[in-house]
Amino acid sequence: MTKIDFCLNGTAISVDCDLSERLLDFLRTKSGNTGVKEGCGEGECGACAVLMNGKIVNSCMVPMANVAKKNIVTIEGFAKTERFKILEKAFSETGGVQCGFCTPGMIIASESLLNTYPHPSEDEIKIGMSGNLCRCTGYNMIIDAVKLAAKLGDGLW
Repeated sequence: MTKIDFCLNGTAISVDCDLSERLLDFLRTKSGNTGVKEGCGEGECGACAVLMNGKIVNSCMVPMANVAKKNIVTIEGFAKTERFKILEKAFSETGGVQCGFCTPGMIIASESLLNTYPHPSEDEIKIGMSGNLCRCTGYNMIIDAVKLAAKLGDGLW
């Protein structure tokens, strides 16, 4: 066990952990951030997406050794922001949420995308969301949600 320091959802923390432990496992079992889901465990589905220093990463692929001195934001932390409220409204209004399993990762991916491209084209949205799988919506409603969020949140990203 090694002690590492990092920031989780705006709070500086110091934890003893196995440096090879996945960030996903730490978040779900030790910090109570269960909005982060395990879908594939191989970095392919996006259900475990979090922001690390403002960039989207699949937490199932990040060992705790890589988290030291980083800023990690999960869906629980992001849910406290105005940007989240806009994305929540947009996903709700467009039907971009169905079963909900992929939704936390989709919201994190949307934040990452809109932070880079505040007014994305449809192609930019498709590329930005391409690392996230959804079995319910057929993606068109999610693309519509991102477009609506860009419009509703004009100036926030």
